[in-house]
Amino acid sequence: MKIKSVLAAAMVALMTVGTAQAKSLVVYFSRADENYSVGTITEGNTAILAKMIAQKTGADSFEIVPEKAYPKNYRECTDVAKDEQKKNARPAYKGDIDTAPYDTIYLGYPIWWGDLPMVVYTFLEKHDLNGKTIVPFCTHEGSGVSGTDSSLKKMYKGATVKKALAMRGSTAQNKRKEAEKSLDEWLTK
Repeated sequence: MKIKSVLAAAMVALMTVGTAQAKSLVVYFSRADENYSVGTITEGNTAILAKMIAQKTGADSFEIVPEKAYPKNYRECTDVAKDEQKKNARPAYKGDIDTAPYDTIYLGYPIWWGDLPMVVYTFLEKHDLNGKTIVPFCTHEGSGVSGTDSSLKKMYKGATVKKALAMRGSTAQNKRKEAEKSLDEWLTK
């Protein structure tokens, strides 16, 4: 098991070295506090994966942090998320990053009501990712990728959208070795 992890990490390192000119960026939105299936947490499920990806690939990272925090209570948060989705809202986020220098964008998000959280759409609509490679990854508790990879392909017809990694948040949160193994396999494809 350990040898497979070392080999996967070496393959990722070789891929990174082989593209010395290429720059990668991990952009992600994640939410801690009370979450379905994992209880109250201090680090969001998607953030765990985002940090692993950045560490393994040497990518820079940018966390999408909403200007107005989502409620800490899970049910209240899902109500806000559903309302934002109904209204096709574009919540503001703090800070920003210039995506122009990056060739590959790893894009991470939880699945909320079968879609990207609206604050992620705010980020995406602000940045032209055409001509880039977009590598989506998401956390969920049973809905899988929910077609969000297809949404990204429609949004950025001039980008290459790779196969998404969809992982249960409970796996990312509570089974880190299993999560890392899946992540290593996905990164080498």
